[in-house]
Amino acid sequence: MTTAPDRQSTAPTPHRPRRPISRFILRLVGWTAVDKPLPAKCVLIGSPHTSNWDFPIALLLMRVIGIEGHWIAKHTVFRWPVGWLMRRLGGLPVDRTTSHNFVDQIVQLFEERDRLVITIAPEGTRKRTAHWKTGFYYIALGAKVPIVLGFLDYPSKSGGLGPTIQPSGNLEADLDRMREFYADKTGHHPENKGVISTGDRGQKNDRT
Repeated sequence: MTTAPDRQSTAPTPHRPRRPISRFILRLVGWTAVDKPLPAKCVLIGSPHTSNWDFPIALLLMRVIGIEGHWIAKHTVFRWPVGWLMRRLGGLPVDRTTSHNFVDQIVQLFEERDRLVITIAPEGTRKRTAHWKTGFYYIALGAKVPIVLGFLDYPSKSGGLGPTIQPSGNLEADLDRMREFYADKTGHHPENKGVISTGDRGQKNDRT
């Protein structure tokens, strides 16, 4: 199987500003950013997630590549006085107390915007997990947007963007393609790398 990007779905975002300061810091710590065409609307997943170091390194990589990514949190996090800061950092509020499930709310966000990159770590934790949370997949499927495979590889000190996958609706088949790509990617704590599997949680309302 191959993980070649779908040409139509991976048209690059029109404006992706680079940050020279972030580039300098990244070089200083010895990391290399891997860039590829990024769709204007997509779900960007990150794996493996095994350490607290993943966040600052991923943030540097995103800034160097020029990704204006967004993350999801409960709407209560965005209340005064820190709400403005959370939004400035890319946060998007989701109300989990309503009758609408999590996936449908994110799908609606995609429908309302011309450009949106949602970043999600399917493992959901730095500890080893027996399965991935599959909400990211059903968000992409429902919104009809591609999934971009983001990665960190500590041995090579490289990270960034991998292949782009348009979800087919066959979760297991698409996970096979993800397993193929992430097979040689190693986290800061390799023993904590999560298993790319649905376990018994391959449901649409599985939270990301």
